[in-house]
Amino acid sequence: MKNSMLLRTLTLITGVALAVAACTADAKLTVGDPAPKLQVAKWVQGDQVKEFDTNHVYIVEFWATWCGPCRASIPHLNELWQKFKDKGLIAIGQDVWEQDESAVAPFVKKMGDQMTYRVALDDKSQEKDGAMAVNWMKAADQHGIPTAFVVNKQGRIAWIGHPMALDEQTLADILAGRFDVAKFAKEYEKEQQEQKQRDALYTKLRQAMREKNWDAADAAVTELEKPLPESARYQFGMVRCEILFGRKDYTAAYKLANSLSDAHPDNAGLQNALAWTIATQAGLEKRDLALAEKMAVRANEATQGKEPAILDTLARVQFMNGRKKEAIETEQKAVDAAPDEAKIFYKKFLTDYQQGELPEIKE
Repeated sequence: MKNSMLLRTLTLITGVALAVAACTADAKLTVGDPAPKLQVAKWVQGDQVKEFDTNHVYIVEFWATWCGPCRASIPHLNELWQKFKDKGLIAIGQDVWEQDESAVAPFVKKMGDQMTYRVALDDKSQEKDGAMAVNWMKAADQHGIPTAFVVNKQGRIAWIGHPMALDEQTLADILAGRFDVAKFAKEYEKEQQEQKQRDALYTKLRQAMREKNWDAADAAVTELEKPLPESARYQFGMVRCEILFGRKDYTAAYKLANSLSDAHPDNAGLQNALAWTIATQAGLEKRDLALAEKMAVRANEATQGKEPAILDTLARVQFMNGRKKEAIETEQKAVDAAPDEAKIFYKKFLTDYQQGELPEIKE
């Protein structure tokens, strides 16, 4: 039900949901190239688009129902479409890498007026991974979602990136035909090269963490931090805590964890990841459960008690701190807040607490 702590940590750092896919050596599709054709299995919402025409600019955003960052970016894309739809913009939410395609239509319906643009399912009749996933995402060496492609009126890709980075001015310029595609292509290529260097460092970091080579892990984090301003380096604090735990330097680990928590009280992801690590990481000889509970409470407050995974973390820490009744009440809230497909897991945890047992963690 819950991913390994390493994956949680690296996802927290990158801020993007990573697909399980091998990186290609060189991108075959980039800014300035003709856009591949649309290969859609079904239009879940909105009128179908058979092909790109010269009267419109298109945003093709790749997303999935299971992707947290995708859910966060959907309202932004919807706002862009609402603002520019009368000026020739068409937005397509292209579902990819979906675990259960039957969940897409209910998801879109639940989003309501926050997701009013077209939504399509990928065509898997010839490509098991999906034609759009292969011919757009894989071809462009894009392995994380959400990712947006903007197709201009000439049918060429004018922009690629995270949809939250797509602003109104860029769209207005593309719609007006004054956006410098060649200039952006150079900027994009530079960013892609830098990203490949970062990816190589992340690979080294993952390998070092798996092998418990703490010196190598520390060196990789240091390299990853270098391009960042001091104010942004807290993103790697979680990994540094794990390295300190690995070295069994508990005094330094908890000092760092506490300072991260106090400095970012409203960062629910960070608070929850720290609390979960303290409560569950195998091999810890010392667990500061009071600190873990402070973090879990902060995470829950930041999400207004609406996130089942955070409620589940809080329940575990409450139980470990000897407060069975509170743990049961909190886990029941997790059950109530969970989507239907996940309720079975939280109900199992709830039953364990009711029976006086700490749920087993299966990584």
